[in-house]
Amino acid sequence: MHGHSEPGHAGQRHGGHDHNHGANANARQLTLALLLTGGFLIVEVVYAVLSGSLALLSDAGHMLTDAAALALSLLALRVGARPADTRRTFGYRRAEVLAAALNAGALFAVGIYVLVEAARRFVQPVEVQATPMLIVAVLGLTVNLISARILAGGQGESLNMRSAYLEVMGDLLGSVAVIVGALLIRFTGWTWVDPLLGAGIGLWVLPRTWALLRASVNVLLEGVPRGLDLDALRAELRALPGVDDVHDLHVWSVTGGVNNLTAHLVAPTAGDTLLREVEAVAARFGITHSTVQIEGPDAHTGGGAALHP
Repeated sequence: MHGHSEPGHAGQRHGGHDHNHGANANARQLTLALLLTGGFLIVEVVYAVLSGSLALLSDAGHMLTDAAALALSLLALRVGARPADTRRTFGYRRAEVLAAALNAGALFAVGIYVLVEAARRFVQPVEVQATPMLIVAVLGLTVNLISARILAGGQGESLNMRSAYLEVMGDLLGSVAVIVGALLIRFTGWTWVDPLLGAGIGLWVLPRTWALLRASVNVLLEGVPRGLDLDALRAELRALPGVDDVHDLHVWSVTGGVNNLTAHLVAPTAGDTLLREVEAVAARFGITHSTVQIEGPDAHTGGGAALHP
């Protein structure tokens, strides 16, 4: 027997409406953040070169990556909103995860570059002009505060929004570090503070970027969603009335928060309510779509019948 378990039609329409509303809100947030970041980027790049500051340069490089990431995230959100078709039966929502993985990879590369450049500048100090460094850092902090506030509401909804929020927060921290560095250099002349802060920005960003990259790759590899206990799920399914065993159990995400399940249940005396019980168990584990095969005594002889909740 085969079974397909999912919410009713009314629930599907309501869920789709909520998702579209959330996607539109996220798109507006990303657009505003992109306009702010992109508009300030040119100013920061110019003054990073003029001042000779590694901290400001690393912040500018981070903001450049940030602007590209926000654009990519926005594109992924637009593509992800496209409906499923005969070629993409799950739709295009995994584009968000691809964008998050690319963003994390680019940001990771920037962090490594900053660490390498900081090490070089410790050996060969570079003169830094503190005044333009300070002015641009204060402006950058203002832009980042506004962008972070815009994106804060959506960063828990998807890996894509989380990646955008993380990059803006990294920029915000970078701006604070540059301000501190500029003040110290201006009043003490300690030029070594600049590469030290540049390295600090990189060290703060790298582990968080690595965590995001791991989460994105886990989705792309169709790994078990983070926080889901597969053994506990298997035990609950096996404990259902009439179920003798559970095998070929797979749980994966299409994108963040959209979890799917497939499983074979050995249940020779399965009743009509079994699939509804499976659906209830799946829902408790945050699974939105489940497909099960019910195996009876004739499972390997070509027999079987469709069983729907």
